[in-house]
Amino acid sequence: MKPIRKSDFPVSDIRRFLEPGPVVLVSSAHKSERNVMTMGWHTVMEFTPALVGCVIAEGNHSFELIRRSKECVINVPAVSLAATVAKIGNCSGADTDKFARFKLTAEEGEAVKAPLIGECHASLECKLHDGRLIRDYNFFIFEVVKAHAARTPKYPKTIHYRGDGEFMVAGRSLSLRRYFRAGML
Repeated sequence: MKPIRKSDFPVSDIRRFLEPGPVVLVSSAHKSERNVMTMGWHTVMEFTPALVGCVIAEGNHSFELIRRSKECVINVPAVSLAATVAKIGNCSGADTDKFARFKLTAEEGEAVKAPLIGECHASLECKLHDGRLIRDYNFFIFEVVKAHAARTPKYPKTIHYRGDGEFMVAGRSLSLRRYFRAGML
């Protein structure tokens, strides 16, 4: 294998290489208000309990709903919702009922009051596990307390943001199981 020749690259654009996972729709509710936002800044932190870290900007309308209610739903859309996901991320819930505007089906959760989005492939009901990093970094650590997913496809085509309005669609799967030890799968 040959080394790859590289050139200087703007550090402000590194998200092109490091985006952590699929773009998701985060739904929230507090008192009589609800919202849905597009989010790409999240990471799995632990398996048991199932912990997910999320950056939610303080200026985002969902920030206060989630901070006050201490819960949300992380909904995983498939590529069929890509245009809707982009549009949701480019308007504010402060002046728009995004469920109505984008014809999203709000479904009742089993463990949280925030709505699940019926059109998404998976919905993860979350409760705030650790809020110590919210004030300094807008970083919420949630525990997934209930998960719902469509049976098929097992691996949906999800969208991943590259920056500059460009997305990548999850592609073909590559099995490398033969290289894994049993306890490392």
